[in-house]
Amino acid sequence: MNVVAYYRVSTRSQGESGLGLEAQQDYIRFAAGQQGWNVVAEYTDSGVSGSVHPLDRPEASKAFTHGLPVVVAKLDRLSRDVEHIAGLMKRSKFMVATMPKADTMQLHLYAMLAEQERTFISQRTKDGLASLQQRADKGDEAAQAKIANRDNGRKAANVAQSYKAAQAANRAKADNKALAYDSHIKAAMFEGVKTLSALAGWMNAKAIASPRGEVGKWQAVQVQRLLSRLEIKFP
Repeated sequence: MNVVAYYRVSTRSQGESGLGLEAQQDYIRFAAGQQGWNVVAEYTDSGVSGSVHPLDRPEASKAFTHGLPVVVAKLDRLSRDVEHIAGLMKRSKFMVATMPKADTMQLHLYAMLAEQERTFISQRTKDGLASLQQRADKGDEAAQAKIANRDNGRKAANVAQSYKAAQAANRAKADNKALAYDSHIKAAMFEGVKTLSALAGWMNAKAIASPRGEVGKWQAVQVQRLLSRLEIKFP
């Protein structure tokens, strides 16, 4: 039977269930050998929370478009939300490598238990943080140090996220600038320009300003970067 494999890993090195990508692949590979499944496609969502509906995830949605059974290593790789699982059962077929013979009722029951576990973990985390804050407020230096470390970690994560966003914005800005030169480069190629230095000379002769607004300053290395960004094969 042909199947499609789907994997999900969180932003941590291992997924929420403790399964990294390689472990999930091993589970599915073993189950496929035992059950006679032929994996025809594989999809992986990275850094996507299990709280997001599978059909709203970039790769999971592709996995289900095949119309074939979708196999996951553990049910929580799809979701810990009973509503998500119940909805998928109505419209799609999926199987779990760690319990390949499970029927619909068993999968639904397991989803209920997984949702209960998620709620329990969330509440335990909240209670633990509240208790830690109370001890810190009473002068417990160890608790204060833990809170400080947590806050510093959050700040570092926010800085890293802001840096990534700034990088993405800069790349998008550079890409948009590069697109403005696409027609010029193609015109030069149509006129028979075949070398980087000749292309730079052509841009200078046409008084085409560089991304910095300079006229007559084009050099071979600049047009090479521009061609690479535009993914234009030259000559």
